[in-house]
Amino acid sequence: MQTISILIPAYNESRTILKILKKVANVSLPAGIDRELIVVNDASSDNTAELVFQYQKENPSVNLKFFQHDTNQGKGAALHTGIKSATGDFLIVQDADLEYDPGEFTDLLQPILSGFADVVYGSRFIGGRPHRILFFWHSIGNKWLTALSNMFTNLNLTDMETCYKLFRTEMVQSLNLREKRFGFEPEVTAKISRIPNIRIYEVGISYYGRTYEEGKKISWKDGFRAIWCILKYNLWAK
Repeated sequence: MQTISILIPAYNESRTILKILKKVANVSLPAGIDRELIVVNDASSDNTAELVFQYQKENPSVNLKFFQHDTNQGKGAALHTGIKSATGDFLIVQDADLEYDPGEFTDLLQPILSGFADVVYGSRFIGGRPHRILFFWHSIGNKWLTALSNMFTNLNLTDMETCYKLFRTEMVQSLNLREKRFGFEPEVTAKISRIPNIRIYEVGISYYGRTYEEGKKISWKDGFRAIWCILKYNLWAK
């Protein structure tokens, strides 16, 4: 039996945390794959933590680890905490906001289970699955950042900024990750690309984006930080 660690960073996600926990706990996985849920509460000011405790109490059979930060440190910091504690053979990041569908875990796992891949990115820009239509400039920014990242990593990714990144756990744990906010995406991409003989695949996924009124947190400032991180962990790291 192999295990996938499903890492859920959470900050003020009381509206959706129970829904995503139920989805992840109940989603069908390939035969021979068990699951480990890891929730990292990044010092939420709402009742996210209380809802997770409630879920744990009502669902003792679910393999769920829960960690809390005393102060808000950022999504990347929450991911660092979760990555260090993961014990599964594979690890995937799952945002708590319902923008991504856990029902697609099997599609992401398939290239690894078939022996072709070590890392699989879920791309919002390929495939024929549903995509909510939102934010023209966000989509342009994502594609531009991906292209800039590709120039230095020599990869041909279509969605470097995607949440859905599936790793062999030992590989992502071997990286010295430093970015505490949304710079995690370009940093992990740069560092994973330099592992000798790494095999990276992409799979098309659906995307149910949310608006800022619905709780979206990333801003234009994070875009400028991403540019800095692409240069820092590619050009200036060599």
